[in-house]
Amino acid sequence: MKNSIPKPQMDEDSRPFWEGARNHKLMIQQCETCRQYIFYPRIICPYCYSDLVSWVEASGHGKIHSYTVVHNAMPPFKGQTPYTIAIIELVEGTRMLSRIVGDRNDIGIDKPVSVVFEKIDDELTLPYFKVQ
Repeated sequence: MKNSIPKPQMDEDSRPFWEGARNHKLMIQQCETCRQYIFYPRIICPYCYSDLVSWVEASGHGKIHSYTVVHNAMPPFKGQTPYTIAIIELVEGTRMLSRIVGDRNDIGIDKPVSVVFEKIDDELTLPYFKVQ
């Protein structure tokens, strides 16, 4: 059933993120001018508008900023409910939306998490997070 989920669009701007995930690396961007970390992938820095952005490997550690448990999902995900999605604040300071895996009783605001990777198929590996 994993293979029937809709796949994200992998374009030239996001390719390093998806290739990193396939290699079990959490890739984010960093502005070479102001040094701010950036996520989601962009061609210019949202802080200083520089076009000098590069890809760096994130630590993969952060904390739960907010979360929700999904009980009623779109058809491709119905067989996976209930599941938890969260806004993760990485130690680098940027935030990303991801699924939390593991025991739901461990999940809470400000709980520390670390990235884990789930291979969906040969083309797609997704970064999820687990409470430490």
